[in-house]
Amino acid sequence: MGSKGKLQEWSRAPPRQHKHLGLGDRSHQWRGWTYVRERERETLSLSLAIAAHPAWKGRASRFPSCLSLNEAMLRLRLLTWDVKDTLLRLRRPVGENYSAAARVHEVHVQPEALDKSFHQAYRAQSKHFPNYGLSQGLSSKQWWVDVVKQTFRLAGVHEDRLLTTIAERLYREFCSAQNWELLPGARETLRQCHRLGIRMAVISNFDKRLETILSHCNLRHHFEFVLTSEEAGFAKPDQRIFQQALHISGVAPQQAAHVGDNYVKDYRAARDVGMHSFLLTRAGRANNWELEVPKQHVLPSLPHLLSVIEKG
Repeated sequence: MGSKGKLQEWSRAPPRQHKHLGLGDRSHQWRGWTYVRERERETLSLSLAIAAHPAWKGRASRFPSCLSLNEAMLRLRLLTWDVKDTLLRLRRPVGENYSAAARVHEVHVQPEALDKSFHQAYRAQSKHFPNYGLSQGLSSKQWWVDVVKQTFRLAGVHEDRLLTTIAERLYREFCSAQNWELLPGARETLRQCHRLGIRMAVISNFDKRLETILSHCNLRHHFEFVLTSEEAGFAKPDQRIFQQALHISGVAPQQAAHVGDNYVKDYRAARDVGMHSFLLTRAGRANNWELEVPKQHVLPSLPHLLSVIEKG
């Protein structure tokens, strides 16, 4: 059974075990003392585990910073990420990419005109065929080809065969790392989270190309799994895509957190299923959520996440 079939069976299948991640019963040596971390006791506080250990009795005040860090690590067993405009963003506006692809075929359209028509075409397509039109018989590739063709039609280009060629070219090109760049601090933040032993995954309203894009941008290895809305069959803010991710990981919602840049689709949606969440902000972007999001949940930049995790 393929990965899509596995996801469709998520409600009946038992949670996957991840023995390779070192989450089973195991003693660890640390600064002359040992403690036992048990996967099955998910709600166990590290402070209680330490206090119960005879080698640690009466010494908890010696390493307060280590205690705080590891309490946070145990509580947060899974960190899920949005991708577009959270970890990766386009290097240049959509209109510039479309204009460049058209020039290869000697079609000249101003990037500004294509940028405007793209947003019109994208909004209309998303409204009439949500989540790539999967429930209406479309493939994600055909969904995008239709968006590109309509973008050019709105900009005054109507030759269908030529538009199909341009659209298929753009569909392939957007898999290339040349069209994407990491947000400041993204790579180092992922590395630090990995060093802290936090399991990570992706929950994204994206199509099946995301795996390839993450691989080409040298990010895929940070994540246990990548759950796209195409594969899940549901798009954020639908709770079911978050529930699938929790089921795949075998982690309780109170021990998981989600990071994203959209208040409704990321921050609020994750909290609606019982997860923690953090909202990445962008300078200069208008918003209406200031009164609803506590300051400690707002990330002015990705590296701020590390200080929040370490504080617990």
